Amino acid sequence: MISYLIRRIWQMIPTLLGVILLVFFLFKYFGGDPAELLAGMSATPEQIASIRAQLGLDRPVTEQLWIFIQQIATFNWGSSWATKESIANLFATRLPATLTIMVPILVLEVALAIVAGVAVAYVRGSLTDRLVMVITTVALSVSFLVYVVVGQYIFGFMLGWFPVQGWSNSVWTNLAVYAPLPVFLAVLVSLAPHTRLYRSFILDEIHQDYVRTARAKGVSENTILFKHVLRNAMIPILTNVATQLPGIFVGSFLIEVFFSIPGVGREIYLAVNRSDYPVIQAFTVYLATLTMVINLVTDILYKFVDPRVVLK
Repeated sequence: MISYLIRRIWQMIPTLLGVILLVFFLFKYFGGDPAELLAGMSATPEQIASIRAQLGLDRPVTEQLWIFIQQIATFNWGSSWATKESIANLFATRLPATLTIMVPILVLEVALAIVAGVAVAYVRGSLTDRLVMVITTVALSVSFLVYVVVGQYIFGFMLGWFPVQGWSNSVWTNLAVYAPLPVFLAVLVSLAPHTRLYRSFILDEIHQDYVRTARAKGVSENTILFKHVLRNAMIPILTNVATQLPGIFVGSFLIEVFFSIPGVGREIYLAVNRSDYPVIQAFTVYLATLTMVINLVTDILYKFVDPRVVLK
């Protein structure tokens, strides 16, 4: 296990370096001149040159790249070009709001989708199974924006159960007052595709030889489904959850923008609109690193879920 961890961590280094180089040169040569964007349409060439000097854009490319690598290595990302706020402070102040929304969403959607997937797989081929598949197909065809608009109108304006927008400094107030509506809508949207996906994972296992053998030995259907099938289906379920985990720390810009939640997702959205390259670069490298770490943790979890898995 230790040798596997060391080897995987060592393999992450060239991958991360490739991401850093790609991000740097993409923003350097394909993103336009930040000085012109910040200066505005009426700026003079002297003003643009002054801004370029202040931002360090007049330095050689190799020096700019070295500064960028140093910022990543020291976790000192510099400051936003638009707001002058420290990027490290952006992470620290925006991440709690994102986690307050995204953690309940992930936990609820995974738990409910597993329960729904097992339940539908249990009655596979029945009228209930077909009806659920039709409902999930219809739900998949509706845009998330429709859910947000209709949800805000019904639960916010008509019924007045939840505030449509707002946020506070209290975690408990946010969870009790501001988070329920966006969490409910996000879980409602994600439940349809995940139910279908987890149902297919479980049905794939049901048709395996070990299930037929267990039935031939007289093992009950409930024991087969909950003790054997569900455990083996956890491998692809874990893989699916791992693909969603980076989104917890990045947030959903749609949810955060429409519900005025001061999280990471909304900050990225604002940074893109302002062409705030340092913020976008920092979040891109941060997301790439986070994704690699989560993939490593997921591979290790495979071993605990199924002892037959061999880490090489």
